[in-house]
Amino acid sequence: MQRFVLLLIWSSILIGGIMGCVVVELNGPAFSTDFPVLKHPKGNELTALRVELGRRLFYDPILSRDSTISCSSCHKQQYAFADNLPTSPGVEGRKGVQNAPSLGNIGYATSFTRAGGVPTLEMQILVPIQEAHEFDFNILLIAKRLTQIPLYDSLSRLAYNRIPDPFVITRSLAAFERTLLTKESAYDQYVYQQEKKALSKAAKRGLKLFMSDRTNCSKCHTPPHFSNFAFENNGLYEVYADSGRMRLTHIEADRALFKVPSLRNVALTAPYMHDGSMASLTAVVNHYNKGAVVHKNKNSLIKPLGLSAKEQNDLICFLEALTDRNFIANPALGNPN
Repeated sequence: MQRFVLLLIWSSILIGGIMGCVVVELNGPAFSTDFPVLKHPKGNELTALRVELGRRLFYDPILSRDSTISCSSCHKQQYAFADNLPTSPGVEGRKGVQNAPSLGNIGYATSFTRAGGVPTLEMQILVPIQEAHEFDFNILLIAKRLTQIPLYDSLSRLAYNRIPDPFVITRSLAAFERTLLTKESAYDQYVYQQEKKALSKAAKRGLKLFMSDRTNCSKCHTPPHFSNFAFENNGLYEVYADSGRMRLTHIEADRALFKVPSLRNVALTAPYMHDGSMASLTAVVNHYNKGAVVHKNKNSLIKPLGLSAKEQNDLICFLEALTDRNFIANPALGNPN
C-alpha cells in the first residue's frame, strides 16, 4: 500500500517537472496585494516533495510518544488550523498550557509561541515534540520510527537527499506550514479586488470603526496580517497565572505580555485569549469596550470605547468578514491519509 501511495505522489509531481526538483512558490491565491513574497530559509526552499512530506508528518500521530496525537490534533483545518477548545489535550489526555493559535500565514511571523521565545519556524517544531503536555517525545526517537517506514524513508531521500533525521523532520514540517496561506476573505475581496458588495453595510461600518483612532484596533491588529507581531498585555486579569513573555526575559515589564494574534479567520478560532477564557467574539468586543481591567503592563491604547450595541455588532460583522472559506476547504492543506 505504501509503495502504491508513493507511486501516486511521484506521478503527480512528475506532471509538473523533474521528480524531486520542482520548486513551488506557494504564495497562494493572492487577493491581498499588501503581502510581501514569503521568504524561505536557505536549505529549505519550497518544493512539492518537501511540502508533501511535511503535510504527511503534520497529520501523523507518529510524532507523539504514544502515537495518539499529531500537529493536526490541536491545529484543525476547519478552525483555520486552530482548535475549538480553551487548551488542547496532549498525550494521555494531559491538559495543555495555552490556547492553540491559528497557523494561518504562520510563515510571515517574526517569532513563535505566544511568548515569542523561538526565532524560526523550523525551531518551533521542537517545542510541541518536547513539551510534556503535548507530544512528550524525543525527535531522535521520532527519526528512528520514520526510518522504519518505507514511504517516509523514500520521501525524505527524494526531498532532502538524506534519511528522515531531525533536519528533515523540522524542515519538512516548516515547509508545509509555510503553505498555510489565507488571503481570500471578504475583506480582501473588498479592499484589494474592489468588490464593493463583498462586505455588508454593517461590516463596512465595522471596518471604519476598526481602523479608527476611536477604537485603536488596527494599531495592534494591523493589516494585512491583522497583527503587528508585538507583545502586549490587554488587561485580561489583574493577576495572571501565566507570566507570559517574562518567563523568557525575566523582565518585570514583560509580565503577562503575549504575542498579538492575527485576527484573520477569527470567527473560526473561538475560544479566545492566550488561555481560551473567552467563548465568543461578543465577549471579546465587550471586554475592549469596557476598557479591560487594570494591570500595570496593560497597553495604554486600551481604554473604554463607549460603543453602542449597534456599533459592537458592526465590529463583529467586520471581524466575521475576515473569514477565508477557501482556506478551510482547500484539499491541498488537508489530511492526505
